[in-house]
Amino acid sequence: MYEFNFALVFACFDKLLLGAWLTIRLCCAAMLLGLIVSITCAWGKTSGPAPVRFVINIYVEVIRNTPFLVQIFFIFFGLPSLGLRFSPNEAALVALVVNFGAYGTEIIRAGIESIPKGQVEAGTALGFSRLQIFRYIVMIPALRTVYPSLTSQFIYLMLTSSVVSVVSANDLAATGNDLQSATFASFEVYVIITIMYLLMSIGFSGFFATIGRISFKYPLIR
Repeated sequence: MYEFNFALVFACFDKLLLGAWLTIRLCCAAMLLGLIVSITCAWGKTSGPAPVRFVINIYVEVIRNTPFLVQIFFIFFGLPSLGLRFSPNEAALVALVVNFGAYGTEIIRAGIESIPKGQVEAGTALGFSRLQIFRYIVMIPALRTVYPSLTSQFIYLMLTSSVVSVVSANDLAATGNDLQSATFASFEVYVIITIMYLLMSIGFSGFFATIGRISFKYPLIR
């Protein structure tokens, strides 16, 4: 007969909240930096010279076809051999940015290629530079098209971020593992962690849906 004891978990709930806060900070920073990487790579892949497209294709294919766990191990344990050392939290951020950047590149590229060529030709006829065409004619409509996919990728990134606990980053999953080791209340700890991840996912989904309705005039029900 197992006696549930959630009091042990709630006694250390402040530590779980700190872990959840770090998870949110890591993922938000990774999304912002990853968007910069994604937009830059998508532009290079659709408009850049052949050598640039080749390098970007290699980056995207390597990241999309290798496990995230291997990627963070390479960054945290492999790169120090080349003189690049990161703290656990820094390695987690770099891995999340690199991962999000690769997936975001393909998402944004698909949005860019959905723009009618007539709009680009009109911009050229008006004397816009290639950068101006990309910024004013292509990028904004493309973002509207791919916004739901990007937000879904962020939610997936946030859930995937639990893997960073393997390099001792102090995220929610790592904090939960430490708490479970200290209290041996495995069931209670992981039930609370599951609920916290669920609430964060639902909260961000609602937040992004609201932003989409305000910025892109998405309907309430799609």
